[in-house]
Amino acid sequence: MTTNLSTDHSRATLATDDPSFTQVVGTSRGDRSSSFDLNDFAVPDGTEEDWRFTPVKDLAPFFADRIDGTKPLVTAQGIELDVVGREDPRLGTIQAPGDRSSVVAWNSFDEAYVATVAKDAKVEGLIKVEGQGGDPAALHLHIVAEENSEATIVLSHEGDGQVSETVEIDVKDGAQLTFVTVQEWEDEAIHLSNNRIRLGKDSAIRHIVVTLGGKIVRMTTDGEYTATGGDMELLGAYYTDAGQHQEHRLFVKHAAPDCRSNATYKGALQGDGAHAVWVGDVLIEVEATGTDTYELNRNLLLTEGTKADSVPNLEIKTGEIEGAGHASATGRFDDEQLFYLRARGISEDVARRLVVRGFFASLINQIGVPLIQDKLMAAIEVELDQTMAGVQA
Repeated sequence: MTTNLSTDHSRATLATDDPSFTQVVGTSRGDRSSSFDLNDFAVPDGTEEDWRFTPVKDLAPFFADRIDGTKPLVTAQGIELDVVGREDPRLGTIQAPGDRSSVVAWNSFDEAYVATVAKDAKVEGLIKVEGQGGDPAALHLHIVAEENSEATIVLSHEGDGQVSETVEIDVKDGAQLTFVTVQEWEDEAIHLSNNRIRLGKDSAIRHIVVTLGGKIVRMTTDGEYTATGGDMELLGAYYTDAGQHQEHRLFVKHAAPDCRSNATYKGALQGDGAHAVWVGDVLIEVEATGTDTYELNRNLLLTEGTKADSVPNLEIKTGEIEGAGHASATGRFDDEQLFYLRARGISEDVARRLVVRGFFASLINQIGVPLIQDKLMAAIEVELDQTMAGVQA
């Protein structure tokens, strides 16, 4: 079994106007490029910081100048989707792409989908993306939660195919948005997704990622604050099977005072070649006084042949904050817990299930969307059936 305790790769940076207070390790996340110009990003070869854990050879078509493959089918329930041309002024207003595949996706769409939650409205909606197979295609969605609205929007992915997706999320002043993206792709699907979030004054988002399927899934989530009082809760759960690569990268930029962010991601891995990557970057700018932030990643290795890379990074440019921290741990199934349960008359099958359920329980309870909680628990049970079949064999 390969256990990769990637806290060795973590970076902590503290900087204030007082040179004696400055501790710098590594380069600043804020210095990395973001642009809509493809010429600003070379084709990655896997040595770059943003791509060093990614199987870039398998993603070569996504780095071309443009991708024009079979587009997925997009439908909606409970929320209206407007189909607009790329000249729509709302598009491209939530930050700029931070890597080459995201710029290619931006260059490649002709039509985009826009979902708007009206001011003061309360909405629950489902957006369903069904892959249709074929070569890589671009998908662009723009979601707006207007002032003082409350909404829960689930973005569900399934089917087969190769999709490079951009999701722009604009949470206006006083709005409260729960956004859930679920990846339940078929075994050979490839999915790249860049979620770009902007929070207004006293607004809040619960951004929830559930990754359960696909050959390669790489999700990058970038969040920024435009005014005081913003609250960003980033939750993620993933179950990585044999031969799958699941990668989740976060970048939270605190550039406004008195804002909060919290990231909690948990994953379980099983089967030969299962590879999970989690990278969390938090940057606190000089002007972001009163910031409160924390990020946590936990990985549970259930079988031999799995690998998890976990890299928390924290960069602080002001000493006037409420709190900041990160934690990361990766380890195999705890035999002591298993022994403790079996010593009390619990069978090995039930004991293993209890340990894994307990690992995910606190995170699942935070999701707050019953449909997603039930879906995740059901998926965990299916995966546990496979694990137990392998153990008994």
